[in-house]
Amino acid sequence: MQKGFNSDIVVKGTSFHIQTEDWGEKNPFIVTRVFAGGAVKATIKTPYANLMNEFAARSEMAIKNALRRQHADTIDNLVSGKIQI
Repeated sequence: MQKGFNSDIVVKGTSFHIQTEDWGEKNPFIVTRVFAGGAVKATIKTPYANLMNEFAARSEMAIKNALRRQHADTIDNLVSGKIQI
């Protein structure tokens, strides 16, 4: 299981906390949650299989890269308005 990422950003005057975590091999998902005002406003739950090829699926580096990518993509999508909250 990899450590995740946390970021705090402000978009159009609203403060958001974005948290991305690896749920581990027994529950192989990378999950990102967007919080505002202490409440979960959006959840992105992606199976390992959708993020990595079958050969990299259990690689720690591949999981860390997928975590980083999903976290950054979520921030980009929130800032650009693709995630509507």
